[in-house]
Amino acid sequence: MSDPVIATLAASPPRRWTGTVMLSFLGGLLIYLALSVPFSAPQVILILCGLFVLFAASRLLAATAQVIELTKTELRVKDGVVLAKLADITKVERGAFAFKPSNGFLVSTKESGPRRWSLGMYWCFSRRIGVGGVTGAPQSKGMAEAIAVLIAERDLKN
Repeated sequence: MSDPVIATLAASPPRRWTGTVMLSFLGGLLIYLALSVPFSAPQVILILCGLFVLFAASRLLAATAQVIELTKTELRVKDGVVLAKLADITKVERGAFAFKPSNGFLVSTKESGPRRWSLGMYWCFSRRIGVGGVTGAPQSKGMAEAIAVLIAERDLKN
């Protein structure tokens, strides 16, 4: 049986749609700019950049549909991807100078995990996991504080 969910973190709808619309607008603008001038070599680069930005916009829209959950044993994505086991987490950083996503927090772990990146939601690199981006600040703060409490409880038991 699965552990009960303590906290969830979802993308803020205004941030999600604003990011997707702005990236789509930029991609369309790059393609329009490339097609509005006489043909030259930089046109190909502009078209490729525009297509890449449109691809990034579609990836952002798909990635921000995910929900991150915190249970007593793990930090995971709702579809089953485990970001970190709670026993492996050493600290949570929310400071202004922490290398973290916007409106998010940084989790440090004991062991290195696989590299992952979900545009606008989280990234995992080495022993660091950045959670946030297009998420709401109150949800992120609540989840970070819940992780800190769970770590403190774990450390008191040991």
